[in-house]
Amino acid sequence: MGSAKKASTSRKARIEEMRRAEQARERRNRILTIAASLVIVTGLVVGGVVLVRSQDDGASDTAAASDSSGKGKFVTGKDGVKTWEGKLARNHVTKAVKYASEPPVGGDHNPVWMNCNGDVYTEPVKNTNAVHSLEHGAVWVTYNAAAKKSDVDALAAKVKKTPYTLMSPMDDQKDPIMLSAWGHQRTVTGASDPNVDKFFEKFVQGEQTPEPGAACTNGLSK
Repeated sequence: MGSAKKASTSRKARIEEMRRAEQARERRNRILTIAASLVIVTGLVVGGVVLVRSQDDGASDTAAASDSSGKGKFVTGKDGVKTWEGKLARNHVTKAVKYASEPPVGGDHNPVWMNCNGDVYTEPVKNTNAVHSLEHGAVWVTYNAAAKKSDVDALAAKVKKTPYTLMSPMDDQKDPIMLSAWGHQRTVTGASDPNVDKFFEKFVQGEQTPEPGAACTNGLSK
């Protein structure tokens, strides 16, 4: 009888011990679950903050920014070529840039250049990409609605056979036809103006080129 009581008491004690151990495991599991949930929630919060900040940064990138070309000025030489006197920045930026001239002749620009291997564009191109082409030693021919179609066609034919040149319309420029190189620019009266050839000869991969020999292909094509 006494042995039976002792066995029953011992069994109850073991059961109680097992129950306490199970309760302890449940408490530990709850704590681990709560901790894991906190980690996940914290990660989501941090991720959301980073996303918002990155979106804010992206929004700021789209805002126009001035470049150092605004600190200089054009000086016109006896040959009619305007030369920019002042430092032209050469930083790579992904935002729009407010240039000091239209078309621009240098300054901060997009990391990707416009293809300029005799490329003729029938739609306006982004200034920031074209300026990168100028950095590579290209001459950029631009024209507005006042330019004669015959001149546009003749200039397009010249550009197509001249490496390190590109051509595109630019509605906001002052004169009908303009030629631009890094730090240099001039207006011409038409395709037959002898100053077209003179400008090409002097500035296509000319001494003004910040990066002579840099590519004019494998860039942006439209």
